[in-house]
Amino acid sequence: MGYVLRVRFAAFFAGAAVASAGGFYFLHKDYKVAHQSMSQQMNDLYKSLDGRISTLEHLKEVEAVKPVEGAE
Repeated sequence: MGYVLRVRFAAFFAGAAVASAGGFYFLHKDYKVAHQSMSQQMNDLYKSLDGRISTLEHLKEVEAVKPVEGAE
């Protein structure tokens, strides 16, 4: 009876180890996908903000040049 119990315990712990490894793999994969998504969102936000700042700087330059042209 002791041998059968040891075999069952060994099978149980082997299955638990495999399930744990699979769970960690899926969690790691989910973490990578979430990190990539957040990184992409931040890059898109940065590009949008950079474009807005460039547009405002360009408008400021145009406004600064207009009074000089009108004075001539």
